[in-house]
Amino acid sequence: MKQIFFITSFFIIFCYIGISLCSIKNSYDSINKIPYNKFGVVLGTSKYLYGGGVNAYFKYRIDAAYLLFVHKKIRYIIVSGDNRNKNYNEPKMMKKELMKKGVPGYLIYEDFFGISTLHSILRVYKIFNKKKFTIISQKFHNERAIFISKFLGLDVIGFNAKSLSFDFKIQLREIFARIKVLWNLFLLKKDMINIF
Repeated sequence: MKQIFFITSFFIIFCYIGISLCSIKNSYDSINKIPYNKFGVVLGTSKYLYGGGVNAYFKYRIDAAYLLFVHKKIRYIIVSGDNRNKNYNEPKMMKKELMKKGVPGYLIYEDFFGISTLHSILRVYKIFNKKKFTIISQKFHNERAIFISKFLGLDVIGFNAKSLSFDFKIQLREIFARIKVLWNLFLLKKDMINIF
């Protein structure tokens, strides 16, 4: 029993830290240091919290995308997220907020089928035909997205949006998300890529 616990714990730690280490050189916090890419990709999340109020993760991703745009670190923006029904549309909400800030609508492309981070990256590559772009999300999320992109042979960097103080629920969710990514990429790679 102890052996199983040890192996499981080691695997979880390996998944989490390994993905972070693989992505560290491609992750940027500074607007002055990040290189230019023609396209930026904002990964989706809901604008509103379940209990009401604006989701800070959403707000900070929009702020980060706008910051890149006004500093001419990106030219076009792809907003990729879930559009599960007519009353829930992450890309539409992201585009609307970016336009409010002054980004012209014709420079923003919507991907309505970014139902997961893996799907978003695959679709930017397969549907939008982009191999080089800047991913925009919080650092922990960017690390996973960069890992996926590097596994697929893409030339990407990440710009880290402002995050919140330590959130146990989010971190726990991220642990399982990273395990799932490794499972999908290494065991289901062919099936996942061929669906596009």
